[in-house]
Amino acid sequence: MNELRIDKWLWAARFFKTRGLAQTAIENGRVLVGSERPKASRNVRPGDSLLVRQTDDWREIRVLGLSDKRGPASIAQQLYVETDDSRARREAAAERRRLSPEPLRAAGEGRPTKRDRRVIERLFQDDDR
Repeated sequence: MNELRIDKWLWAARFFKTRGLAQTAIENGRVLVGSERPKASRNVRPGDSLLVRQTDDWREIRVLGLSDKRGPASIAQQLYVETDDSRARREAAAERRRLSPEPLRAAGEGRPTKRDRRVIERLFQDDDR
C-alpha cells in the first residue's frame, strides 16, 4: 500500500474517533496537507506533512506509515512523528492553560452561580422577617 485516503488514515492513527469526525474536520479546515485544505478523498503517502487541529492546538506531523485498520494506540503512534516545534508549542500552551486563573463571570452576565443564588436567598429571607 503506497497511499491511503486521508480520512481513513486520520482515523487509523487515532486522531479522530470515527471516520465521520475525520471527514468533518477535513471539511472544516482543521486538517491541512502542506498548506492546502484537502478533500477527504485525498491520498496521503509516507513523508507527507500534515497540520491537524485538535481542540485549540495545531499538531504538525509527518506521515511515517500507512494503515487502513484502527489498532491499538501503541501501533497508531508509529504511523506518524510530531515535529519538535509542534510538541514544544503544544506543551507551552498546556502549561499556560494550567497556570492561568479560571475566568470569572462578569457581574450581571449569564446565570447566577450557586454562591450568587445563596446571597440572593439570604437577601430575600432578611426582607420577609
